Amino acid sequence: VNAKARKTLPEIDRKLKLLNRPAVKSIKSEDGDIIDCVDIYKQPALDHPALKNHTIQLSPSFDIPAEKVDRRNESSRLPVPIQTWQKSGSCPNGTVPIRRIRRQDLLRASSLQQFGRKVPEAAVLVTVGFNYIGAQGDINVWNPRVESPDDYTTAQIWLKGGPGDNFESVEGGWVVNPKLYGDKLTRLFVYWTKDSYKSTGCFDAICSGFVQTGQVALGAAIGPWSISEGPQYYLPVGIYLDPNTKNWWLKVNGNIVAGYWPGSLFSYLSYSAILVEWGGQVYSPNVKKTPHTKTAMGSGSFSHGLQGSACSIEHVRIIDFSLQLKYPQWVGTWADEYYCYDAYNYVKGYTTEPVFFFGGPGQNPICK
Repeated sequence: VNAKARKTLPEIDRKLKLLNRPAVKSIKSEDGDIIDCVDIYKQPALDHPALKNHTIQLSPSFDIPAEKVDRRNESSRLPVPIQTWQKSGSCPNGTVPIRRIRRQDLLRASSLQQFGRKVPEAAVLVTVGFNYIGAQGDINVWNPRVESPDDYTTAQIWLKGGPGDNFESVEGGWVVNPKLYGDKLTRLFVYWTKDSYKSTGCFDAICSGFVQTGQVALGAAIGPWSISEGPQYYLPVGIYLDPNTKNWWLKVNGNIVAGYWPGSLFSYLSYSAILVEWGGQVYSPNVKKTPHTKTAMGSGSFSHGLQGSACSIEHVRIIDFSLQLKYPQWVGTWADEYYCYDAYNYVKGYTTEPVFFFGGPGQNPICK
């Protein structure tokens, strides 16, 4: 062990102690993860200074709007993915499942301060112009290529508030992030920031903030994945503001409540979001550079490959203060590097609503 590493081992062990709480029960997942069932009132989220006297809200105080979606024409659609660890057991009442962080996870991080942070580029469907108190969509699940250990790729939903150079954001979806998780599996993630990713927020429960209330482990692997021209799997994700408590709730797989971001973490988002995005991000030291990273977004195919080839988000919905789920009144598509990753809101016919496709391979003959 070199001198630098030796110096940081006590720091690493201190950080691990902060991140990993004593478990009532531990579950060894077939993918190698250990899921600790931690007393809901002893979870690391509550260490955040803004949550000093926080009372955990065990369930939303409002009925999250639901809609009956006609899936009769979606014969290729299969049951939603499950979290791999759930095949090996479940957590007892009064506890929440937290993926254990290990010493090797922290040793991979460039710094303990930056562990679990992000600064990416994106290809998205965006809506602005209103006050949004919720958004949802069914995110097509893939396992894209990640070229280097420092890269990661996501498919997700964002709700943002505040000025563009200092926005607040709550986010959820799936990610492949070898540096954070130590492998190239597709995993469920959440994220938040109060200052445009500069110094606040993180993935999952790596920093205090997101309060878990349900039997969903943040950062745990999900599967099965979609196959090109084969079966397609979708992860429904929804994020909703509780009008009574100002907490932002996360639901996955239709009706499973994972937990919430407390309103006290934010200033702008404690009222509403002013921008919603659906799509993907790629982070790499080699984005916007030559040679460009070969880390893929979505399925790794460009958006015009459409169903069964490109990654999609279906049943895109927002909620405003009318508390109705609806397709956004105005949407636009945006991609930071259109030759590397792109975005296409595809409308099949006059009577069908659009399906949003996005992604790409990264480096290719036109993206050097």
